[in-house]
Amino acid sequence: MKFTETGLDEHEVKFSIAHHAAESLGFVHADQWDYERAMFDYKMVHHEGTFYLRVPVYSVKGDIPAATTIVQIMPPILGKHYYPHGVEYEGETFPQAIIDKCEKKLSLLAKTIESEM
Repeated sequence: MKFTETGLDEHEVKFSIAHHAAESLGFVHADQWDYERAMFDYKMVHHEGTFYLRVPVYSVKGDIPAATTIVQIMPPILGKHYYPHGVEYEGETFPQAIIDKCEKKLSLLAKTIESEM
């Protein structure tokens, strides 16, 4: 499931701002990056399964993970984890409680990034 109109779509910010804002809200960056792309993940465990809210970023100037790199925030996506295959995004029915939590988390992320710019 893709989230649009989050206030994050196609926002360009320094990687350090996106990184700090995401991690302050419980997102994990870990080692999920190359020099052009990175992903911030938020894991949610629900009685219907494990879900991941993912916020991808793409470098428009510089290399990730340099603090001064300018990244574009891409539309966030929600997926359900299936062991051992991975995360599925399409054709899933997501619990409303998970969708609501994602929308709140994305709103907080947008506000946090805006306040740090």
